[in-house]
Amino acid sequence: MPDTLSAPQTSSLAPPGFGTLETVFAALGRVLVVLDREFRVIRASRSLDDLARPGAVEAALGRPIEELVGARLFGPSESLREALEQGHREEGRRAILRCGEESARLVSLTAAVLPSDVTSHCDPRARYIVVLRPAETDNGLVQSMLSSHGLVARSPAMRGIVHLVESLHRSEATVLVTGESGTGKELIARALHANSPRCTGPFVAVNCGALPGDLLESELFGHVRGAFTGAVRDRVGRIDLARGGTLFLDEVGDIPPHLQVKLLRVLQERRFERVGESTPRPMDARVIAATNVDLAEAIRVGRFRDDLYYRLRVVPIHVPPLRERVEDIPLIAHHLLAHIGGREGRALLLSPDTLAAMARYPWPGNVRELGNALEYAVATCTGQTIQIENLPPELRQGAERSVLEPASAQDAAPLGDALPEDPAERLRILQTLESARWNRGRAAELLGMSRSTLWRRMKELGIE
Repeated sequence: MPDTLSAPQTSSLAPPGFGTLETVFAALGRVLVVLDREFRVIRASRSLDDLARPGAVEAALGRPIEELVGARLFGPSESLREALEQGHREEGRRAILRCGEESARLVSLTAAVLPSDVTSHCDPRARYIVVLRPAETDNGLVQSMLSSHGLVARSPAMRGIVHLVESLHRSEATVLVTGESGTGKELIARALHANSPRCTGPFVAVNCGALPGDLLESELFGHVRGAFTGAVRDRVGRIDLARGGTLFLDEVGDIPPHLQVKLLRVLQERRFERVGESTPRPMDARVIAATNVDLAEAIRVGRFRDDLYYRLRVVPIHVPPLRERVEDIPLIAHHLLAHIGGREGRALLLSPDTLAAMARYPWPGNVRELGNALEYAVATCTGQTIQIENLPPELRQGAERSVLEPASAQDAAPLGDALPEDPAERLRILQTLESARWNRGRAAELLGMSRSTLWRRMKELGIE
């Protein structure tokens, strides 16, 4: 039997009775996938074409399962793969099912080892079984395996970023992440690393804006003993420490001009020299850079090299500020609150009024400021639910002002017309839709409006 299986060969060796079994799973809204010992797909039920896209079954046959649902579950050193190899069953794991070049779908995944008495009566290669079903929250919400890195999203812009990170799972291309301070650029860098071929290697971060030029040069490239006053021993640089992994250059826009030249040469030649040494060393690290500086303006005024800019900007990712993606605020807030509360052994909730106040606030410090506000709220909250009074003063003042502002605006509006740009209403509708599992009829009942009114308001507020 050949090692490499074509789709027809794989299909012809399907387990006896598999057709009946896949019909049963399809009736239950499930997709059945059978894997060999190398975690390659040797059989998939036809319902995969319905869940993903036409032709998904044939495309998957003979291919590694991680090409279908991502490397973060079935990568060589991942916990799910290790659990299966040890004979354990894994249930209810979240995965991103690839539905083509530009789209993906959130699914729930259960995987188990096929019992020996079953494998002896079917395809001898069959080792593992995987069952997929649509995730209950798969209605515009992207919460994948990347959510463990804080990368959660509902807004179209952030969903696009999540899908881009997922699509780069086999790439080692240099990435430039731009955006305001506090938007989560390092989170995206870590997610890119975790979802890459170098995920088992180190993630080494350097804040290029925190050190003066001479110290930054030594920090990046390392130095040899006697290279300068105070260099009493050899020092390994961050480029060396990132060998086999990812080098994250934060605030890359603040690198001084003479180091920009050296960094450009490293990216071009994939070689570098320690300070005080003339022997070139190979560079074996993927580079991800981030900045809140307008690099186009920096190039215009001569503070940044355009050739370095284009070397870094192989894959550009721009992270919008939090005020431009209000629908992400509840997701991020709940994610951060679970982390902060868990650290103190507390399970805390956010009241609807608190979430509404968060939606109205402009968040000049973006996600970092949101995290700090929740730290403050957890420290001042004595109950189980965080109320408006537990928020920092600037958020409370914004909430108090909003009590009067919408009322005066409504006085000027025609009777029965809602404000088209009301973030509080947008948040209320989103929360109700989520609690109703995006059943619009049920959500309309809870909101006290007709389905047609709800549909109109969703269109006006840009809710998909």
